Amino acid sequence: MKRAIMTAIAVVAASAPAFAASIVNRDSEPRTIIVTEGGSQSELALGAGETVQFCPSGCFVTMPNGDREALTGNETIEISGGRGRIR
Repeated sequence: MKRAIMTAIAVVAASAPAFAASIVNRDSEPRTIIVTEGGSQSELALGAGETVQFCPSGCFVTMPNGDREALTGNETIEISGGRGRIR
């Protein structure tokens, strides 16, 4: 019985939709953003035309032009002309 319950929980967890912010670089050159999540900072480099999912549970983002935004984890950011916009 215990094993059946654990299996059911695993199946439900695996089938739940994953929420994460995504970012797409529409520029023709690479761009880098700074992601602050859980007190640690990291750089996220995006090639031209690349799309990346990140920040599944909320974070702060510093855009290529220096603008800062707080994300909850379900936004889409579009980089165009060196500026990031939340869609």
